[in-house]
Formats: sequence, C-alpha cells, structure tokens
Amino acid sequence: MGHREALLDGARRCLLERGYARTTARDLVAASDTNLASISYHFGSKEALLNEALQRCFDEYIGQITRIVFADPSATPLQRVRASWEALVRTVEQHRPLKVAFVEALAQAERVPELRAQLAECHERARATVADMVRASVAGLSDSTARQVASFLIAVYQGLQIQLLLDPHRAPTPDDLMTSLEIALPAALATERPPRQ
Repeated sequence: MGHREALLDGARRCLLERGYARTTARDLVAASDTNLASISYHFGSKEALLNEALQRCFDEYIGQITRIVFADPSATPLQRVRASWEALVRTVEQHRPLKVAFVEALAQAERVPELRAQLAECHERARATVADMVRASVAGLSDSTARQVASFLIAVYQGLQIQLLLDPHRAPTPDDLMTSLEIALPAALATERPPRQ
C-alpha cells in the first residue's frame, strides 16, 4: 500500500476512534506509519485528508443503505423509504463514530471555506445517489423532481440521525414517521397545485 492509501486508511481509523475535531496531523502520521510531508504532498492539508476519508466512509455507508433499500425488488417506494429509516435506526450505534465525526466537521465548516466546499460536495454526491434511488423506485420522474424528492428524504433522514444521536429513546420511530406521512401527505396533496412530472 502506498503512502496515499495508507494515509486514507489511517485517517479513517482516526475519524472513528478520535473524531474529526481531535485528530491531529501527528495522529494521522502515527496511524498510517507515514510522515508529515506525505500529508502535504498527497492532500495539501490535514483537513483535505480527513475530508476525503470522511467522504469514503459516507460512500460506503450510503452503499450499505442502498443495498438494504433495494433488497426486496418488489417493494413499493414507501416500503423502500421505510426500509431506509429502519436501517438507520438499526445501525445508528454501529455508525455513531462516523456520524459524530461528520457533525464535528460541520461545526468547523462555518469558518473554513475549503472545508465547507468539500462537505457541500459530499452532500451533493449523496443527493445524486439518493436521486438515482428515487428514479429507480418511481418510474417517469424528471431529474429535477427526483432531486427535490431526494433533498426532502435527506432532510428527514439527517433530522432523524441527529435525534437518534442525541436521544434515541425519544426519537421518532420508523412507524412514527410513516404515520406522519400517511396523515400529512394526503392533506398536502389535497391542496390545489399545478401537476408535476
């Protein structure tokens, strides 16, 4: 394994063990068995290395959720939404260190424009992946509508993640969320709006 991959592997371990905010360049060097110059040479900065490692972790996480959502090829779109919420609840503790690291990175992004841009790109990639999932579940949607639905689903998913991280015993369950959809969606759709494609 070359220094670049060793650094990414070490950064992943540091994110999961120490978090984003507490990982130093020296931690990354120790975890990867490389040197400080390798960080600058391959990534430009410690933050850029941590961000790429964070992106890889989230790509793997989204891949896992995608496999769960599409495990039953005959599932309806709402059954797939429910499956994603159930997967989040089931795996929240398994992925807690990753999600906490992401929240730590978000907190620092307000004052670091490069970090903000990288995290925004991470979010955009997630939106594109979810939009692909939406199109695979609901035939005939335009790209823009699929992106809008994906943005809504991500907003609900991220809100549920935060609630589960803070207070899992009082966070809404997938049943709660589905009941809310069953009540709110028909009421929202009953108002007059122009038809969408």
